[in-house]
Amino acid sequence: MKRNTWQREAVREALDDTEGFISAQALHSTLHANGSPIGLATVYRALGDLASSGEADSLQSPDGEAIYRACSTTGHHHHLICRNCGLTVEIAADEVEAWAKTVAAEHGFTGAAHVVDVFGLCANCTKLQTAGE
Repeated sequence: MKRNTWQREAVREALDDTEGFISAQALHSTLHANGSPIGLATVYRALGDLASSGEADSLQSPDGEAIYRACSTTGHHHHLICRNCGLTVEIAADEVEAWAKTVAAEHGFTGAAHVVDVFGLCANCTKLQTAGE
């Protein structure tokens, strides 16, 4: 278990105060705007530690950047993510779980893991987009 330093706690609190996913650089900027002297490398390290311990979700944005959010569910889970506003909904994906186990076993794989994050537009962003057309 990692030592709970003031830096790690500052990153955890900033992540808790953030809605949706955020990049390490954006979180670092938020911390600095609030007067924290924490370094960018420390933010990256703390976010990685929080993701490894299950305290934060981490995924790759559609443009390839690692983004993070405070995890509200323990254990393996999946997300629906609005690519416009960042709204994130944790979802069950029992069919995906069964499919992944079956495909892995068919090919002789054990201990297989997967990540499923579905990007789209939430109902509100779809409505706004449709109204603007």
